[in-house]
Amino acid sequence: MNEKFEQFDLIQEITLNDGQRYLELGNIMMNGRAERAALNGLIKQVRILQLNIPHSTSVRAYETYVNEHYQFPPVDVTTWDVWAKPEGPVRNAYEQILRENHLG
Repeated sequence: MNEKFEQFDLIQEITLNDGQRYLELGNIMMNGRAERAALNGLIKQVRILQLNIPHSTSVRAYETYVNEHYQFPPVDVTTWDVWAKPEGPVRNAYEQILRENHLG
């Protein structure tokens, strides 16, 4: 497996500066980057909603999409990207993950 491939094991709620909230998959490293983004004023806040989510087929599909389409932020994050969830298999996987974890 590619050492840059991030595996997801938690679901967090991100609150943007305009007050919009959304749920996103991640891991402890990504949560740390989100915490840093909040400290830097790039987002309003982040909180973990679910830890140790099962590594289901849907999680593998979604994390593959994210790993192939996005770069993970450095430790001193300077921008915050909201990952798109295009209609079709990616959106279906994301929604299935939320249902499986009683969040959707």
